[in-house]
Amino acid sequence: MSASPVVIAIDAGTTGVRARSVHVDGQAPQSAYMEFTQHFPRPGLVEHDADEIWRAVVHTTSQVIERVGRNNVVAIGITNQRETVVAWSRSTGNPHGSAIVWQDRRTTDDCLRLEADGLLPVVRERTGLVLDPYFSATKFAWLLRNRNVAVSTDLALGTVDSWLVWKLTGGAVHVTDVTNASRTMLYNIRDGGWDLELCETFGVPIDALPEVRPSSGTFGVTSSGSGLPEGIPISGIAGDQQAALFGQACFTAGMTKNTYGTGSFILMNVGTTCPDPTDGMLTTIAWDLGDGIPTYALEGAVFVTGAAIQWLRDGLGIIDEAAQIGPLAQTVEDSGGIIVVPAFTGLGSPWWDPEARGTICGLTRGSTAAHLARATIESMAFQTRDVVDAMAAAARVSIEELRVDGGASVMNLLLQFQADQLGVTVRRPVDHETTALGAARLAGLAEGVWSSLEELSTHWELDAEFTPSDERSASDAAYATWLRAVERARGWN
Repeated sequence: MSASPVVIAIDAGTTGVRARSVHVDGQAPQSAYMEFTQHFPRPGLVEHDADEIWRAVVHTTSQVIERVGRNNVVAIGITNQRETVVAWSRSTGNPHGSAIVWQDRRTTDDCLRLEADGLLPVVRERTGLVLDPYFSATKFAWLLRNRNVAVSTDLALGTVDSWLVWKLTGGAVHVTDVTNASRTMLYNIRDGGWDLELCETFGVPIDALPEVRPSSGTFGVTSSGSGLPEGIPISGIAGDQQAALFGQACFTAGMTKNTYGTGSFILMNVGTTCPDPTDGMLTTIAWDLGDGIPTYALEGAVFVTGAAIQWLRDGLGIIDEAAQIGPLAQTVEDSGGIIVVPAFTGLGSPWWDPEARGTICGLTRGSTAAHLARATIESMAFQTRDVVDAMAAAARVSIEELRVDGGASVMNLLLQFQADQLGVTVRRPVDHETTALGAARLAGLAEGVWSSLEELSTHWELDAEFTPSDERSASDAAYATWLRAVERARGWN
């Protein structure tokens, strides 16, 4: 059992919940993980059971607290899948049906209609986002329209972080942080605060939305009926990708990270001045440490990377578990001319094409499962290059390194291919669970566990780095073939 101060991170991701400890004295973390069910009612629809997510949080977090000792726990930090929406009753605490997940595409027609009505420039300027079903606003509106949810003072709307804080505090507070708010398409990232005009346009009652607070600071404390020990401060919240940027210690403008998760998300710290809207890129709030001066980030969102490995496992059955993909791919020297464009739910940055669909090009009679596995891995790097090239052009800077994390970052094959495609050094930290780490750092900073960003920077440790090869012409030729395949995938639906 730990004798040093501990911060617990709750990482409520897309496919499961992980709770882990971060120890001030550098002890090895304690961790617990629990998957939850993915619901696909129809093609393009993705839902979660909010109560099941909550049960996973209690199950995993209570295990970790028991192992480290309640008296050593200083605070809890939360990081979460973003854009996923939950509606619930304040009086009963029961959700109004399933949560609608960020991957869900059911509101594509709503977004196209609103764009045709001329709303896109307003959305781009005020929220930094684009009109896409990925974001929360049209999901909230769909839920209210189609589930006969009465708009009253009893209604609470929120993203997963808001739902978890509500449950953890026994319904005492309905809050979110600026990073999650900035992903809803309802929050004005320039002026701060919910945008009344956008709420009215989308049909979302502003009074049902949570109070928005800085990412680092007190949100509430655990209640006696939560299933966790009473009185633990909840002191940090950030959406998963902003948490990873923080956990990667990308505290200086220009520093960039990529998280290879269910999707891949590339974020660049662009400082404290909100940039003008940029084609193909999102502008988002990276964090607010409580001084009222938010740090901004450019973001490129790739919808499907790790989810493509799940597809190889669950849909095609060519691997039994995700860890087998790397060894399988390494049994061949290249992809055999195969290009996989995993646009299962459309294409994100920089294309923003909700009508794109998954495509495999270049198949021959000699194509094997190993070639398909390698092409799937390479698709992660190609999609990242799409974003990084556009991001560097938008920010007018040359990216000097890419810090990486997430499940697929353990694959050296992927990271070397990524370095070759980008022509920059790719660096992987020792602790590659940077999403959870970022949430813990935000909470610990609020509680005085760590004193400053400068101190936190010293805790980032290099595990491995991958330098690009000199064969730029070969990398560029492969990328040109990728772009040909992307054109075949676009607009398919």
